[in-house]
Amino acid sequence: MTPDQPLWSPSPARASASLLAQFMATAGVHADRAFASYDELHKWSTEDSAAFWSLLWDTAGVIGSRGPRTLVDGHKMSGAKWFPDARLNFAENLLRMRGESDALVFWGEDRVKRRLSWDDLHALVSRLAQALRASGVRKGDRVSGYLPNLPEAIAATLATASIGAVWSSCSPDFGVQGVVDRFGQIAPKVLICSDGYLIGGKQVDSLPDVRAILDRLPTVASVILVPYLSDKVDLSGLRDAVTLQAFIEPFAARPIDYERVEFDHPVYILYSSGTTGVPKCIVHGTGGTLLQHLKEHRLHTDVKRGDRVFYFTTLGWMMWNWLVSGLGAEATLLLYDGSPFVNRGKILFDYAQAEGMTHLGVSAKFIDAIAKIRLQPRATHDLGTVRAILSTGSPLSAESFDYVYRDVKDDVCLSSISGGTDIVSCFALGNPILPVWRGEIQSPGLGLKIEVFDEHGRALPLGKGELVCTRPFPSMPIGFWNDPDGAKYHAAYFDTYPNAWRHGDWCELTVHGGLVIHGRSDAVLNPGGVRIGTAEIYRQVEQLEEVVEALVIGQDWPPQKPKDIRVVLFVQLKDGLVLDEVLVARIKQQIRSNTTPRHVPDKVVQVAAIPRTRSGKIVELAVRDVVHGRAVKNLEALANPEALGLYSGLPELAV
Repeated sequence: MTPDQPLWSPSPARASASLLAQFMATAGVHADRAFASYDELHKWSTEDSAAFWSLLWDTAGVIGSRGPRTLVDGHKMSGAKWFPDARLNFAENLLRMRGESDALVFWGEDRVKRRLSWDDLHALVSRLAQALRASGVRKGDRVSGYLPNLPEAIAATLATASIGAVWSSCSPDFGVQGVVDRFGQIAPKVLICSDGYLIGGKQVDSLPDVRAILDRLPTVASVILVPYLSDKVDLSGLRDAVTLQAFIEPFAARPIDYERVEFDHPVYILYSSGTTGVPKCIVHGTGGTLLQHLKEHRLHTDVKRGDRVFYFTTLGWMMWNWLVSGLGAEATLLLYDGSPFVNRGKILFDYAQAEGMTHLGVSAKFIDAIAKIRLQPRATHDLGTVRAILSTGSPLSAESFDYVYRDVKDDVCLSSISGGTDIVSCFALGNPILPVWRGEIQSPGLGLKIEVFDEHGRALPLGKGELVCTRPFPSMPIGFWNDPDGAKYHAAYFDTYPNAWRHGDWCELTVHGGLVIHGRSDAVLNPGGVRIGTAEIYRQVEQLEEVVEALVIGQDWPPQKPKDIRVVLFVQLKDGLVLDEVLVARIKQQIRSNTTPRHVPDKVVQVAAIPRTRSGKIVELAVRDVVHGRAVKNLEALANPEALGLYSGLPELAV
């Protein structure tokens, strides 16, 4: 494929059959104009955003009362109010389907397989909601989950939302302090947990951590334990604890009594990564989350009734909340607990083939990893049902695009997506009616006026700069927990550019109307005043067979009286390999030949491990702090905090 040709384009029949094409036609009637392209539709969706979001409510069939007003104070990025008269319930909109077809399918690695029909799910949610009410949970109370990605986790979320209570979760690989740092701020009334989880063929017992967590969460009045590793669970030392079955035993399934709440009533509390201090508690509203997710699933991802949607995620990542909303598109959710590298990375493709998966969601790092071991799923698996492959967590390199179309499937919409916990959704993502260009996210999301600003706050038509959003949208957080005057919330997003959301990504718009993310803007390198995105370097280095992964920082230089920074590249090599002058030269030449001399690192240093957050993101800022002798404030945010010690006092960085 030549650079001036896309890697993939939808056939005219496929594009016209998409839900996005159907919405575009409806929007044209509504706006009394014909939309000849996605760009025209997107422009209308941001210029007349009240009309767009109102139409989305209607076409998505949102259950609830919309009310007469759509947007109040729409000129304010921080302060706009969406659907102030509306009343709805999040769970009611996700449980619209009934019947014996699959609602949830679960695989616990290659050991456990279960499925729940829509009627099964409805019955479990009904019984859980009644039991929660009986235990004193009311509108606005917090229910916390410390669970693997089990069907019961989704049922508990929906039961919580049906009452108008607020759900917040962590995955069981979080340590005690990490959980307390999060749940301790929001004072949950109920904790729902399991006895453990699977990872790489091993069973991990969670109960010692649960006991320690409960000792530090005095507000928890009820503990509900979901047996997973064993039917016989030892509840000793777990105060106020019962098994799930005992908790719901007194209640028979019946129609769910949904509490319809205000559009901005909290539905989820999510958490920032917490690598620079105690995590921020980001509060997301019922209506904004629902509308944004319905838009993304139905229009951007083309999820239709009966589709089978998978995303590799845990309850500690916002992609889990995103996945749950696939129920609102009337799709079956395919859930997974464990390592994605079971059977040398084939397990997820086994799952796709066995369950007729239509949407396969993974991380960019997973795609890079299976490419490095030369996995060829198209030769070993029947992926005929897979229409879309989704990737997020970090920028998807152009070479990973090549790999997917060469070795996974050639007729598929490869959707690199980018957003975050802050908006529990995406700023830019896939598009079923547009081509896929190498290395590019296909399009900005409908209703989101994203722009790229230079350091002076001027919009760039092309070129690299800060990702900003300049008009309000419904899935902006309703605030941070314990931030009554909104000062922390405002400082997080609105202090840099007046009346514009600064997201913290370093990116550029493309001539195709898409987007390329070059890394986090707070990790951007600045040697000699030239700003360089870290992903630009990773893309080149990680093409080398010897390199498993890399991390790059700017080191103040010289240390005593810094006049500039020097670029330091850390590389994790394949087992048994040692960095030598020949490999250093190859690394530098790879970078120089494909970028600029400014990108070439001054130092290349071998390390045994790359530190990352529990959602898989590498932590350049934490490493930079360690290199400069500064304390990292919150090690609990990291999946492998011990790795940071590898970067302290390195003699290579003293000269």
